[in-house]
Amino acid sequence: MAHVTSTLVREGILEIEFFHEAQNSLPSDILNQLAQHIREAGYRPEINVVILKSGGDRTFCAGASFTELISIQDLDGGQQFFSGFAHVINAIRTCGKMVIGRVQGKAIGGGVGLASAVDYCFATRQAAVKLSELAVGIGPFVVGPAVQRKVGLSAFSQMTLNATELYSADWAKEKGLYADVFDTIEEMDGAVNTLADKLNASNPEALQLLKGIFWEGTEHWDKLLFDRAGMSGKLVLSDFTKHALAKFAVKS
Repeated sequence: MAHVTSTLVREGILEIEFFHEAQNSLPSDILNQLAQHIREAGYRPEINVVILKSGGDRTFCAGASFTELISIQDLDGGQQFFSGFAHVINAIRTCGKMVIGRVQGKAIGGGVGLASAVDYCFATRQAAVKLSELAVGIGPFVVGPAVQRKVGLSAFSQMTLNATELYSADWAKEKGLYADVFDTIEEMDGAVNTLADKLNASNPEALQLLKGIFWEGTEHWDKLLFDRAGMSGKLVLSDFTKHALAKFAVKS
């Protein structure tokens, strides 16, 4: 059953897990819960490190909920839905805690945004990436700033324009999205836990200051990402996108 949970796995280390039975896709309720869990972690002085993961062992995140996308009927509804991704990215950006990403499988669309927004990201060789938004008539507008910040404009534009192409985990590592790629989930989890323990043993004031340095120049994202959500919200109502979504629904 779909959920977002926070678990104190060790003193100072909080694990936040999201899960949706449709390949860990992200409907509004999951996005809102995820942002809230991350914000709450930021308020807890006893937490030094957050591990962000998804449930299951196949897909890290399939991106926006297709069911919810095709149900959007007006501009306000569209902007509100895509603002969910803005809330999550901004929560990671401003929570004051180091966030480690654990990507066990494919990351599509908004899933690439999540992997890009964390401060340090590990993956398995199954964790190929794709920005599929243009293929259904929109674009990766909300997650774009996070992705471009991590991989650079060239790789971001490559993924954006070749929207049906899956890029390998090794490619993503080469571009800086993943810090390291492992053959198995078990090997990846070992690296996640090792780094989490190292950071947890570090000076929390130093970590908080470093977090601020890492995210310098993104203060305007409080407005930027919601403006971008308006772009997606408008496009999802267009005849082109409705037709593309309808064709996708028939294929699936």
